[in-house]
Amino acid sequence: MSFEIALSGINAINTSLDTISNNLANSGTFGFKSSRANFSSMYAGKQPTGAQIGSLTQSIDIGGDALTTGRGLDAMIQGRGFFVTKDSTGVEVYSRVGIFATDKDGYLIDTFNRKVQGYNVVVDATGTPVAGAGLGPMGNLKVPSGQVAAQASTSLQYVANLSADWTPPTGGAFVPPTAPVPPATAPATPDPLTYNASKVSVVYDSLGTKHTVTQYFVKEPTPATNLVTVHYAFDGVSTGTPQSLQFDTAGQLPNPAPTLTLALTPPGAGLISLAVNYTGTTQFAGETTNTVNAANGYASGSLVGVELSDDGAVIAQYSNGQKQKVGTLALATFPNESELTAVNSTSWSSSSASGTPLYSTPGNGMAGELTVGAIEQSNVDMTSELVSLMTSQRNYQANAKVISAESQMMQSLMQA
Repeated sequence: MSFEIALSGINAINTSLDTISNNLANSGTFGFKSSRANFSSMYAGKQPTGAQIGSLTQSIDIGGDALTTGRGLDAMIQGRGFFVTKDSTGVEVYSRVGIFATDKDGYLIDTFNRKVQGYNVVVDATGTPVAGAGLGPMGNLKVPSGQVAAQASTSLQYVANLSADWTPPTGGAFVPPTAPVPPATAPATPDPLTYNASKVSVVYDSLGTKHTVTQYFVKEPTPATNLVTVHYAFDGVSTGTPQSLQFDTAGQLPNPAPTLTLALTPPGAGLISLAVNYTGTTQFAGETTNTVNAANGYASGSLVGVELSDDGAVIAQYSNGQKQKVGTLALATFPNESELTAVNSTSWSSSSASGTPLYSTPGNGMAGELTVGAIEQSNVDMTSELVSLMTSQRNYQANAKVISAESQMMQSLMQA
């Protein structure tokens, strides 16, 4: 019987050594969760018959350290949760490895070419994302590969300090720029002596073509009123009605600040209805400066990249500098994640014991937050594993000693 008991101990230790070896071999595997072999005794009735490995415990709930990569499609979960993917058969697989890319069809995939699951954006009949519509249906996340359409400018925000030291221009009355008269090919520009300053803003029409809106600031010859008149030109030609900016004795505009809407007619494109807002503009002594000179709108652009944000949003980047949210990563949590069934060393599937997955977005519910540009490393504790290795070696030697002693006893018996 001693032979069988010692042999069972050696077999159990071999299984434990396999587990330790696998942990050490995967100490550099991203998202790997170490395992522990749990010994249990064997009995035949009340008679002890040896030892065996009763179960293997995987430390899924222990996170690994963060490895900073700086890559926009790498992400690490800080806390509970798993990334959700679907394999080629449509089966959901869960993983802590947040290394993503896009395939040739634009789908977001992981390192095993499984399609990443998430919440798509809500779009209208033309396929344009609906702002503020919340989360769309859960499914494969696809990044549109086409161009993003141009958007015409609708507003211009201008904030500046129009110096109180200005004096009325000495060149006479301001003459707005006019369209070119043949044989001239360029518009006639105003005399610089008839205005105090000018600023150019870039706007876009419905086709994405750039245009210029020029503002000419003229200090009126009534200093006590602190009045500045703004004249406008579109692509060098006078447009709209001049705007009066009346500052008070503290150098401030009335609240609300005056606004106006310019109706601009670019050739071959739709009407640009541009609202000009001067909120925040002042009239203090000193240098004339401007802090904001920005119009909305943009030209069309093509896809140049994809990145993630800390809230799980998948952001498409375009050549015109625009960014568009195309979906949000889903994270799954489980009532009993320790009972997940291992698919491979870094992926799991649900089981009846693990419970039904609960889906949410990063940072909501029980799901942890994301750290973008980082990857979760293996949670293997090298020191602990090496200590376990030495313990297993001693146990193996002890069981081998039992077999050796039993062999010597049997030999002595046979010789007797």
